[in-house]
Amino acid sequence: MSEQALPNTGFEADADLQAFEQEFTGAGHDDLSEIRPLPRVSMHAFCESPQILSTIEAVAADRRMARVHVKAVSGGIQAATEFFSEAPTPNLVLLEANQDYEELVQDLDRLAEVCDVGTKVILIGHINDIQMYRDLTRRGVSEYIVAPVGQIELIQALSDLFTSPANDPLGKSIAFIGAKGGVGSSTMAHNIGWSISTRQQQDVIISDFDVAFGTSGLDFNEDPPQTIADAIKAADRLDDQFLERLLTKCSERLSLLTAPAVLENTCDYDGEFFTHLMELLQNSAPYTVMDLPHIWSGWNKGLLLGADEIVITAVPDLANLRNVKNMLDLINQERHGDRPPRLIINQTGMQKRPEIKPKDFAAALDRDDFIEIPFDAATFGLAANNGQMISELSSGSKVAELFDNLAKDVTGRSEAPKVSKSLFAPLLGKLKKSK
Repeated sequence: MSEQALPNTGFEADADLQAFEQEFTGAGHDDLSEIRPLPRVSMHAFCESPQILSTIEAVAADRRMARVHVKAVSGGIQAATEFFSEAPTPNLVLLEANQDYEELVQDLDRLAEVCDVGTKVILIGHINDIQMYRDLTRRGVSEYIVAPVGQIELIQALSDLFTSPANDPLGKSIAFIGAKGGVGSSTMAHNIGWSISTRQQQDVIISDFDVAFGTSGLDFNEDPPQTIADAIKAADRLDDQFLERLLTKCSERLSLLTAPAVLENTCDYDGEFFTHLMELLQNSAPYTVMDLPHIWSGWNKGLLLGADEIVITAVPDLANLRNVKNMLDLINQERHGDRPPRLIINQTGMQKRPEIKPKDFAAALDRDDFIEIPFDAATFGLAANNGQMISELSSGSKVAELFDNLAKDVTGRSEAPKVSKSLFAPLLGKLKKSK
């Protein structure tokens, strides 16, 4: 929740008050036929009245919420603040508030201190006041709805929040590419995507763009009947519903768009198709991990330069050093103002192999920040052969911790600050999954 300017819309007495009431109480929505299904997001609801709690439970059971992870609990803003001080923040927090305005603002400010940047907040209040609405939206509240609210009205508000064309894309794209083939970029992408979904409890789609030789299916021990090749063949009818049928659900929060296991397709594709595909992916989940192949085509270059975050993986030799330098020069030239790519120096310390020391490798690139992954043939080989992630095989290892830390870095999500238990602890322990 961050403060943002809200244009002064200049409400005019009765007419504007009536429009305000219609919009924020949901008047005018009498069916669900035109409401779009919500993407893969997580929502925690904190309700102070049985009526709102019952409404949330009905909303969670609706088919348009099938991809949403909904949790509901009795309690208000103070209970939410207590809970998120020790738990990851979801994509959306829904709050019911009964307190007066001054107390409400104070409670929201305390909640903001434990919420990650980008978390959306919907507030269900019991005061129908235009100025209060303005003040709340300036403080970062995404939507204010006047109680009582019904199932249809609430689903409409949620759908508008995530599916409106006027809003920014829901998801963040993270591109992984290797300085050469075989340096382990796909392994980094898959393990970090798994960490985001498992450790941070965020929905992730890993998209394997190496159509000829992708390994996502092997790494996750999946053999889906449909792959990214099916999306390419049906480019003219690719939409969010068709994409949904192509995804393989690997776990509760992790989905895969795998590459085919055959060589029926070459890689000379139309860049506009991949632009459209990325738009659909980013509107389907909070995070899209792009496993890019080591080829230099127009579409692959476009995906790389268009990503929100870039991670380059290299091994410590001269050819990798040259390639990383060339990539960094291009990326820095084309992406003014964006965060520089992260650099992973992989497979360091391999016996009998001459290598450039990681610090010297980074210094040659005028960098002092990099992630070093030591060579561990036994662990990585066993994980690959078993179709497992490193953290599944060795959860307490230093490499698993490196993956978790890099996942936090590329998503911008940090550990919640720890606070002492309070009178809310017994209540929050009863937090249950409604869906």
